[in-house]
Amino acid sequence: MSDVVRTVISTPDAPAAIGPYSQGIVVSGGRTLYTAGQIPLDPQTMQIVDGDIKAQTERVMLNLAAILRAAGMDFASVVRCGIFLKDMKDFAAVNEIYGRHFGDHRPARSTVAVATLPKDVLVEIDAIAVG
Repeated sequence: MSDVVRTVISTPDAPAAIGPYSQGIVVSGGRTLYTAGQIPLDPQTMQIVDGDIKAQTERVMLNLAAILRAAGMDFASVVRCGIFLKDMKDFAAVNEIYGRHFGDHRPARSTVAVATLPKDVLVEIDAIAVG
């Protein structure tokens, strides 16, 4: 039996889950948040945003920010991110948007290219944060 308490994080400011998962889960007395991978879905329309990798990355970062806020955290709370790209040629453009949102804070990170992503998007990002 586990003593770990798990709290589901859900906010209308980020896309609703499109499968059997939660937007985020907080564990360890409300100190650690694990987010689901965020794709560039507009939370109001549940449609993929129009535009290039920069537009898609911006939407992903806004979705992550909403989940962090719902857990009482922000980008400064993030300790690790995973970035999944459809094409590694987009690495610099994603870094530009990602870096703007994180400012001087530099969490640990992995970036990998994958064959496909949900809904054939160009980018997906997940995060672990500690508050």
